[in-house]
Amino acid sequence: MKILLVYPEYPDTFWSFSYALKFVSKRAANPPLGLLTVAAMIPSEWEKRLVDMNVRRLEDNDLLWADYVFLSAMSIQKESVKTVLNRCRAIGVKVVAGGPLFTQDCEEFSDVDYLVLNEAEITLPLFLNDLQERPPNNIYTSDKWADVTTTPIPLWDLINLKHYASMNIQYSRGCPFDCEFCNITSLYGRVPRTKDSDQVIMELEKLYTLGWRGGVFFVDDNFIGNRIKLKSEILPAIIQWMEKRNYPFSLFTEASINLADDDDLMKMMVQAQFDTVFIGIESPNEESLNECTKIPNKNRDLIASVRKIQSFGMEVQAGFIVGFDKDPASIFERMIGFIQESRIATAMVGLLNAPRGTKLYKRLLGENRLVKSLTGDNTDFSMNFIPKMSYEVLISGYKRIIETIYSPKYYYARVKQFLKDYKPTQKKIFRARWSHVKAGMKSVFILGLIGKERYYYWRLFFWSLFRRPKLFPMAITFSIYGYHFRKVFEQHFRMIERKGIT
Repeated sequence: MKILLVYPEYPDTFWSFSYALKFVSKRAANPPLGLLTVAAMIPSEWEKRLVDMNVRRLEDNDLLWADYVFLSAMSIQKESVKTVLNRCRAIGVKVVAGGPLFTQDCEEFSDVDYLVLNEAEITLPLFLNDLQERPPNNIYTSDKWADVTTTPIPLWDLINLKHYASMNIQYSRGCPFDCEFCNITSLYGRVPRTKDSDQVIMELEKLYTLGWRGGVFFVDDNFIGNRIKLKSEILPAIIQWMEKRNYPFSLFTEASINLADDDDLMKMMVQAQFDTVFIGIESPNEESLNECTKIPNKNRDLIASVRKIQSFGMEVQAGFIVGFDKDPASIFERMIGFIQESRIATAMVGLLNAPRGTKLYKRLLGENRLVKSLTGDNTDFSMNFIPKMSYEVLISGYKRIIETIYSPKYYYARVKQFLKDYKPTQKKIFRARWSHVKAGMKSVFILGLIGKERYYYWRLFFWSLFRRPKLFPMAITFSIYGYHFRKVFEQHFRMIERKGIT
């Protein structure tokens, strides 16, 4: 068999980092981990190729070569998925589709040849067995959860690591919390399922032997879902391996805010070289947190929790949402104030949407408030339901948040305050590469000479160079991130102006 694995294109969004990637001459932020893992489950004697459309074009010759196209995607890639499916139909190659988009919205893709849904460890072997012995079914699904200790090491040989800004691995699936708007529990369950320490180390070792040196993203939806195992097995193994290999990677992940309640856990994460953690804060409004059952965030001083995590040497990136039924008219100014005071440089603020399979989706369906399908991008001024707040007021307030927090004045002030207090204790050594030098030179030209933010850029440039020289590369990185965020939202602003929304 000749199998072509295709990963569709991401649009320019907050998390694509498309504008930032140009500074470091990278083509995509992360590789398609799901497809690389699926590739490792396909019989070794079959021929396999992978096309990441975020790295290179999908050519007709690629499709003509293949017996089957394996397609995986998230909802934000839906438009690119439709294009790929049309091209496959035109050429006559059969498509095998799976992943979050197809699992949650399978009825939209009934014309796909074979839908292999839910977790591939369970459903893919069934399909592969039928493919070799009998005509396969149109759909393979399961209500069971996979044993991730059986998950193979991703087939990294299918990609060129140099095209990516960071690598990624997965340690666990599932989250113990069940927030109303989140579809993680419907996709992966509430009981975190984890790999063992040997698996995690083998995956890190594989990346190391392939020559990777840099960032590694643990893509777990909640890395600290099983804190006991993390502290007793996983982190000690990573710490030992990092020391043995002279700290080749910097690590980052996603976690819930109750990370701030466990000093020992934070110390161990820092020892293991975690320097960044993304946290879903969602809202500074307690009533909104109650509405969406954001349990770990309730009844706590969120800013104090953020500051505490930062004090241990980890940068906090965070997600925020506006559009809850309980959001007051003051939510927009409160959100701006919270982000500035917490010194969260990378603050992703989006509009509330209701993914299929969530409690929110079911509630809004019962209230007859759903209006369209989900785009997957909650920063593009689209919503798939009718909000309680006036839509015009909500859009105007959301626009005001974005225009403020990413304006050079507010953004650079936030970055400088964070860097003033930031005291990293990780042992990794910053290894300057030619790509970093080029990124610095490009930032001087694009941000320092022709950019709207040049006054703020040079203030941060010289302040960090002379006052916090060890954090100078980080200061330049933040400057580049800010440029990316502004460029993405400028596109969105033009879009809503064309639609006549103020």
